[in-house]
Amino acid sequence: MIGLASRHPKTRTHRESGLGAARYVCSACSSTDVYIDSARGEVICANCGLVLSDHSIDMGPEWRAFTADEQNARQRVGGPNDWSKFDQGLTTIIGRQNVDASGRKLSSTRRAQIHRLRKWQIRTKVHSSDKRNLAVAMTELHRISSQLSIPYSIRETSAVIYRKALRKRLTRGRTILGMVAASLYLACRVHQVPRPLEEIVEQIHITRKELSLCVRLILRYLNLKIPHSNPIEFVHRFGTELNLPGEAKKKAIDILKKAREQRLTIGKDPKGMAAAAIYVASILTGSRRTQLEIARTARVTEVTVRNRYKEMVERLGISTM
Repeated sequence: MIGLASRHPKTRTHRESGLGAARYVCSACSSTDVYIDSARGEVICANCGLVLSDHSIDMGPEWRAFTADEQNARQRVGGPNDWSKFDQGLTTIIGRQNVDASGRKLSSTRRAQIHRLRKWQIRTKVHSSDKRNLAVAMTELHRISSQLSIPYSIRETSAVIYRKALRKRLTRGRTILGMVAASLYLACRVHQVPRPLEEIVEQIHITRKELSLCVRLILRYLNLKIPHSNPIEFVHRFGTELNLPGEAKKKAIDILKKAREQRLTIGKDPKGMAAAAIYVASILTGSRRTQLEIARTARVTEVTVRNRYKEMVERLGISTM
């Protein structure tokens, strides 16, 4: 019953508590100075003592936490969906301990029943062809991601792309491995952390032609917005593999920026442009690397490095002598 209430100093809380006391206005005196009796669930006017609300529900947590770690430890909700798991990490499994809630061992009859339940649980999780396809695909995705040191965010994007392709029946007539690899390649492009097609092909042992066909198929039917590859994105990675100093990497980036201003990068393979810029920068900074070393690292031919190098020094007026 709403009416006058006595103030209780022990239950008075800050007006910006989880109940949102600041939104209350007293109907008797128009005061906004209210406090909350958390024990009774009442919002009380501090000016005249009128109970503005009773049986209030606190939507916040019921514990006290003084640090972020304490708050996380007390949360009762799980993490976000894991798209790279075929069941999104939402299902539970029957444990293999063969004990009851009190820790006592189950009887032989009960163990046999639980064993059958486990088998049926596994069967029902992959009861359809799409589920089986997804289970195999996500396993392959984890394997390839580990081999290529792909971060979690890119792996999740790749899983989402594959799921969309599966829903549109794009996987029919294509190998699971090829579609997984294509999804991973496109996810890297989306996150602007490009990986050369050749590098992915080396890890999964499919042909470049098959991978390219799968990539084009996904692009055609899923309408993905893929940013163009920027040669600068390859510089740090190639430079690290070649053990180049930071000065040489910075110089290569400056060269590529000038080349882009001169429109030299249009229609050229980004890997070839990055390789040529690294070659020029290594000469200018005294940390020279051979064309063969750079070509192998960038997975292009020496001829490509040489041709891009000649174009750069001529158009940008760079002297490497």
